[in-house]
Amino acid sequence: MANEFLTSELTKINSDKRWEFPLNHAMSATYLLAHYKGENLKVFDMKGSSMCDYNVIATAQNTMQARAMADEISRQFRAAGTEILSYEGYGSADWILIDTGDVIVHVFQENTRGAYDLDHVFGERPQVKIPEEFYFAGPTKTTTEDALKGFF
Repeated sequence: MANEFLTSELTKINSDKRWEFPLNHAMSATYLLAHYKGENLKVFDMKGSSMCDYNVIATAQNTMQARAMADEISRQFRAAGTEILSYEGYGSADWILIDTGDVIVHVFQENTRGAYDLDHVFGERPQVKIPEEFYFAGPTKTTTEDALKGFF
C-alpha cells in the first residue's frame, strides 16, 4: 500500500506550475530521495541530449536504503501511470538505475558514485535547484527542554 502522505506530496509537486512535464517527474523523484534521507542530491538538465531530459542522482548509505528509495520511486511512478522502461542494479544495489525515458534516476552507494563520477560527466549541464522544503519539514516550535520534559 502506498504511503498516503507521500502520494499527497507528489500530487502537489506534479501539479506545481513551476515544473512542467517531465521536470515534475524529476522533482517528484528528488522529493522521494530526500524523504528517504538520500544525500548529495542533484538534478541535471539534459534537454537537448539524446539520453533523456533529466538525470537525478542521489547517494544512499547502504543497500537497504538504496533499495527502499528505488522501491518507493518505482511504486509511486507506476501508481501515477509512469512507465518504467528500465530498472537495473537492484541485486547489488551499488548503483540502481530507474529509466522512464524522460527522467533517469540513479541511486548510488558512496564508493560506486565516486567510481563512476556522473557528477563530473554531467558537470557541464545546468543543475535544477532543489527547494529547501524537500529536505526539511520546517522549523518546529518544540524546544529541547520541551522535548525532554518527563523523559528523565
